[in-house]
Amino acid sequence: MSCACGQNHNHAPPLVLGGEEIPLERPLVSLSGRLICKDAAQMLLALDLLTEHAELSRAERGNLRFDLAQAEDPLVWELNELYADEAAFQAHRDRLKDSRWGRESHGIQRDFTRSEPMPRLRAEMAHDRAAVSELLACAFDGPAEARLVEALRADDDLALSLVAEAEGTVIGHVALSSLKAEGPALALAPLAVHPAVQSRGIGEALTRAALAAFDDHTIVVLGDPAYYGRFGFAPADLDSPYAGPHLMALGPELPAGSRIAHAQAFAGL
Repeated sequence: MSCACGQNHNHAPPLVLGGEEIPLERPLVSLSGRLICKDAAQMLLALDLLTEHAELSRAERGNLRFDLAQAEDPLVWELNELYADEAAFQAHRDRLKDSRWGRESHGIQRDFTRSEPMPRLRAEMAHDRAAVSELLACAFDGPAEARLVEALRADDDLALSLVAEAEGTVIGHVALSSLKAEGPALALAPLAVHPAVQSRGIGEALTRAALAAFDDHTIVVLGDPAYYGRFGFAPADLDSPYAGPHLMALGPELPAGSRIAHAQAFAGL
């Protein structure tokens, strides 16, 4: 990486994550299996009910995933559901009692398996990109951060992109990107966790994994001092358009007052 002083600072090789589990005090709840209709009449009933059932389930505050697909056998639907915790799953079940699906689908056979998965950390893969963009738009209530990560990726400025996933569902993400500075340095941004599972340690696990991957670099972040202070970030005296109390750094000190420049994609924010 080329820095403001004109020297080359090669990135340390990123940490290769082997699916480290994030322990949660309240585990997620996963439901997977099949809906099995006994005849064409039940199949037509399912067709009538399932679109609304899926939309209402996905809109639930504690729902993280509701995938529904008709199998090769038209009498069978395959479902995969994921909920933030037991309370979210019970809220889903309570809602069903007064729903059309709950009232009218009793004759359709259920064949489900329930589990309580823990999220795992791993490097982002190509097939995650749409899910990462969807997560960022959800977590930040708009598309700006999703566009930032897409631009960083397109410009080859992503030094590290990690996800937290459970049962194939991306529920957290953190990125490190190129930063021009007078020493090896990277910018941490954005950090995102699905609103349904925030404040449960997922963001902290993502941040610590990103910091461990580049522990010989200065990591610069623009964020809440109360949150990032727990990792050792401190206010940074650096020349930047983002200078102020929310600009913080961790790692080898950069010269006081020295200039830093974020990747070009940040200009679009």
